[in-house]
Amino acid sequence: MRLWSLHPRYLDAAGLVACWREGLLARAVLAGATVGYRRHPQLDRFRGCADPVAAIDSYLRGVLAEAGRRGYRFDGSKIGPGDDALRLTVTDGQLACERAHLLGKLTRRAAACRDALADPTTVEPHPLFRIVPGPPEPWERR
Repeated sequence: MRLWSLHPRYLDAAGLVACWREGLLARAVLAGATVGYRRHPQLDRFRGCADPVAAIDSYLRGVLAEAGRRGYRFDGSKIGPGDDALRLTVTDGQLACERAHLLGKLTRRAAACRDALADPTTVEPHPLFRIVPGPPEPWERR
């Protein structure tokens, strides 16, 4: 499961679809609707919220917005309204780690998408996140 902290605009088509599907799986886990992935470390940042399901819905709303911008028709009825005021933090170290990971994936499957990630100083987070200084998150696999 990979719930990108990077803005969904950087994902290629396969990455965006995978992010949506994995986000829906994360939502099911947080809602107690499935037994798999219950201990997945990326879910900790959502579990730390007062309403974890609203937090993951806010995350998925960002993915849904990017899908709509590209003309994809993801089913928004699968998620709730989220919390527009909610902001989680992500470290600049985590974004750098994810950028490097995504660049590797894009090199193999969608080289044309790499240009948006060329300048590490302009990489934006998913709209749910605000950047704070720090190393990669403890749950990140390197």
